[in-house]
Amino acid sequence: MPEKSHSRSGSAPAPDLVVRGKRVVTPDGEISAAIQIRSGAIQSIGPFDALPSGVPVFDAGGLVVMPGLVDTHVHINEPGRAQWEGFSTATQAAAAGGVTTLVEMPLNSIPATTTLAAFHEKCAAAEGKLWVDAGFWGGVVPGNVLELRPLWDAGVFGFKCFLVPSGVDEFAHVAESDLRAALPILASLGAPLLAHAESPGPIEAALPAINGLSPRQYSTWLASRPREAENQAIALLLRLAAEFAARVHIVHLSSSDALPALQLAKAANLAVTVETCPHYLTFAAEEIPDGATQFKCAPPLRERENRELLWAALQSGLIDFVVTDHSPCPPSMKLLDAGDFLRAWGGIASLELSLPAVWTEALSRGYSVPQLAGWMSAGPARFAGLGRKKGAIAVGFDADLVVWNPDARFRADAARLRQRHKITPYSGRELAGVVEATFVRGQKVFHKGEFASAPSGKILRRGLP
Repeated sequence: MPEKSHSRSGSAPAPDLVVRGKRVVTPDGEISAAIQIRSGAIQSIGPFDALPSGVPVFDAGGLVVMPGLVDTHVHINEPGRAQWEGFSTATQAAAAGGVTTLVEMPLNSIPATTTLAAFHEKCAAAEGKLWVDAGFWGGVVPGNVLELRPLWDAGVFGFKCFLVPSGVDEFAHVAESDLRAALPILASLGAPLLAHAESPGPIEAALPAINGLSPRQYSTWLASRPREAENQAIALLLRLAAEFAARVHIVHLSSSDALPALQLAKAANLAVTVETCPHYLTFAAEEIPDGATQFKCAPPLRERENRELLWAALQSGLIDFVVTDHSPCPPSMKLLDAGDFLRAWGGIASLELSLPAVWTEALSRGYSVPQLAGWMSAGPARFAGLGRKKGAIAVGFDADLVVWNPDARFRADAARLRQRHKITPYSGRELAGVVEATFVRGQKVFHKGEFASAPSGKILRRGLP
């Protein structure tokens, strides 16, 4: 879609750019429209043919113009573990996938973002490397309650915790006593607690049952992380949310067994939100080959029936939105040659493929593009407190846009992904939805496989414009 220049007259301030299309996704649905952009924000939305003179036009034609995706669950790992994934590679992958805003998780980097000093280190590491806008979560770990308010005041968007070991020494998991120390502070701040909801007890209890089973069989890994671990952890978190009137968010929901409890919590007006991920909506345990450790994540991918119950909960609004949990590692840690599910690093990298992955499954179930925008743009933006600037095509919002073809299909090729390490369970899978162009605050950062000359993303801090 070439950019054209049209002559202009009149006294209103001229936009810098117009992006127009026959399928522009707004909060009111799809319309044919011209989006006028000035100084990085949406100045107006008018008829398709209402073009101001003398202004460049990006004409999307019949492609979808949607608010850029907002991904609030991304592991980048810099500083300290940039060999796993760094800001430059991760945010290039984001831009190529139509993700215009992300919020990065506090673990995996060294130091972990559990102190004010560590937050400053992370911001310094990100400076000048971002192809999209990025903010940061802080962390709740044993003994850091005095750091929570300073981190919040410095601009983190909330706080992540693990109820089981995280896999890295720098980010210890919490017990109920740690949560009881942290939640009064978070409640007073209005800060959300994002929880990896698995309890250690059921996992430890499952160990005898898997003793002697082949670690190459996916069923062994699945049996080692039973649904009850999620169910118990979520029950604890809901009880504490009620007790402390705190905001609690369940990350990467996998167990559909927990849905009734979450439904009751929402009916009781607890401040509880829930996310799931593209991989839980795509894959099924029955289909995972022996030794295919690229599918390993925690909580694990579960059965087909479970997947369909997650889709139903997403449709009903019980699950609030979909984000990736992009969690890369060096290839050696995936143990692809050994195929050992019990020892391999758990995590799925999908930042660049999240839009087509979810759209492919949504399309097959009869869902619409506006629904997709709600799940992957508006929902996560609202959760992170960015709902007045990000996640919608509306006047006054940042001009964060993804232009994509919902009808085009392609076969995912891991070797062509922009993430640092080319491992993903989507490799070889046919997907629908090809990203043509991505705009971040009106700047075209990606177009037909090419990137802008330099990164222009900015660090986002809670409470700042």
